[in-house]
Amino acid sequence: MRGGAHHIDLTVRDLKVSHAFYETFLSYLGFVVAKVSDDIIEYELPAAPNAKIGDYQLSIGLVPARENATPHDRYSPGLHHLALRAESRADVDDFFAHLQKIGAPILDAPAEYPQYSPGYYAVFFSDPDGLKLEYVFKPAP
Repeated sequence: MRGGAHHIDLTVRDLKVSHAFYETFLSYLGFVVAKVSDDIIEYELPAAPNAKIGDYQLSIGLVPARENATPHDRYSPGLHHLALRAESRADVDDFFAHLQKIGAPILDAPAEYPQYSPGYYAVFFSDPDGLKLEYVFKPAP
């Protein structure tokens, strides 16, 4: 595959709080914790069943912010939001139920967004720093 994301690192104000939050939904999506240190926490989506750590489709890292960092503002330069792909509308609905169970801040409940593309179906939520996150199903054309 050419292109595609290899890893994404997100800067967070409180590594422990963010780790607890991200682990509750990334593990639900199949990510595993690959590394925990004072400098980074890494989650990997395995490339195949029984894959070894380091053999992954995507890695998401949490990196501590500088002291006195402000909450995320997606309309300032930098990351606007992070969207992860679902395999079906039912996956989005099931994930929404999981988000409610863990008390994640919901920005927009699952809905169709035809302005993005036909059949685009997503839920939007945020992390402890206000970073907008999305879980989306987009049918093949």
